[in-house]
Amino acid sequence: MADPKGFLNHGREVAKSRPVDVRLKDWNEVYVPGSLLPIISKQASRCMDCGIPFCHNGCPLGNLIPEWNDYAYREDWAAASERLHATNNFPEFTGRLCPAPCESACVLGINQPAVTIKNVEVSIIDKAWDGGDVAPQAPERLSGKTVAVIGSGPAGLAAAQQLTRAGHTVAVYERADRVGGLLRYGIPEFKMEKRHINRRIEQMRAEGTRFRTGIEIGRDLKATDLKKRYDAVVIAAGATTARDLPVPGRELNGIHQAMEYLPLANKVQEGDFVAPPITAEGKHVVVIGGGDTGADCVGTAHRQGAASVTQLEIMPKPGEDRAPHQPWPTFPMLYKVTSAHEEGGERVYSVSTTHFEGDEDGNVQWLHLVEVEFVDGKLTQKPGTERKIPAQLVTLAMGFTGTDRENGLVEQFGLELDERGNIARDADFQTNVPGVFVAGDAGRGQSLIVWAIAEGRSAARGCDRFLTGASDLPAPIRPTDRSLTV
Repeated sequence: MADPKGFLNHGREVAKSRPVDVRLKDWNEVYVPGSLLPIISKQASRCMDCGIPFCHNGCPLGNLIPEWNDYAYREDWAAASERLHATNNFPEFTGRLCPAPCESACVLGINQPAVTIKNVEVSIIDKAWDGGDVAPQAPERLSGKTVAVIGSGPAGLAAAQQLTRAGHTVAVYERADRVGGLLRYGIPEFKMEKRHINRRIEQMRAEGTRFRTGIEIGRDLKATDLKKRYDAVVIAAGATTARDLPVPGRELNGIHQAMEYLPLANKVQEGDFVAPPITAEGKHVVVIGGGDTGADCVGTAHRQGAASVTQLEIMPKPGEDRAPHQPWPTFPMLYKVTSAHEEGGERVYSVSTTHFEGDEDGNVQWLHLVEVEFVDGKLTQKPGTERKIPAQLVTLAMGFTGTDRENGLVEQFGLELDERGNIARDADFQTNVPGVFVAGDAGRGQSLIVWAIAEGRSAARGCDRFLTGASDLPAPIRPTDRSLTV
């Protein structure tokens, strides 16, 4: 234990955010650069090095949290980085984007504010990059085996890096024009600046991983041809089929899926557009969906100069304390105020959209909604609660239902699906087709970035064992492990 009285002497202190009126003028990350380091040693000292560290179980990657907390307390950043990378390929991603189920499982959190694990994590990796402690890890020898990875999101990148370091020749295929998947085009710049992705890609290139952008497997290159070229394939194509809202007026102009809207804003930051083809500027914006993707739409609309922003959620407003059926150390559903919500807008719970109303030119102008409640476990409309709100731009952020079935990838490989519509796999993450593996949302369904990295690492182990007969790569999780997922 770094400091036996650390959790008694120091309260929880988190990263400081830039003032709202300042950060709305740019797309940089919302936190004050360098604000964590002066406090992070004290925050790391609050870790009690528990005999049974439940934070390990709370984290799908099994991060060695007490160990790198101790190193952070002692300001041994190189050792802290080594322990951090022992279980996590991309801590700068999770340290910024993960909702931190590890903190919900922190033993200190039973009766005090939990250790700021996420802030310690991102401080360690940022300090490691600044200090030159993150270097390429090229394999000592090549196996002579080749692997294709489909998708360059966190699952695909993790699988590719692990397999490259195991000595295999790996090529990552990405249908977009840049590497990164949803990290690149689904996550706004103010949550994670894309320089973090670019830095990792350069590391992976130096290690030997190859990247092929602008190629969609199933359309541009048949899956059967890909399988003939490589000894093994890892599918990490994500769950990109968005849930739609089939109500009257859905066809009106100005109603878009979140993943039609968000990538265009990111492309402006990449220099592809001067202004986004879909913009919230001067418009009344309604975001349907109360999750993280919805919050990303809210923050993006604020920065584009929306006249107003309203976020709708069909479920009741979560509580601010744990519900009885979500006891420690499970991951509770709590009322969360993200940086985007701090910036303004209205959040409306327990409502359902009935239809849209447009003008004579076919542009959406109004959204009609009704309040809903659960009666005997069934969602029911409350009579007399119908109303309409102005809506000149509507984004649908209601989640995803599975991997893309329109590009032919599933059919061309001949893959079987599970009862939830995801690509089925065995204990080694192998599909019904020998030599074809699946990781991330394509096999698990829509989930968290930390699960995606864990799945990529585990699928890499299964693939490595298929190619060589054995594997020294770690496998953080099993395909059936859904504990603590959200």
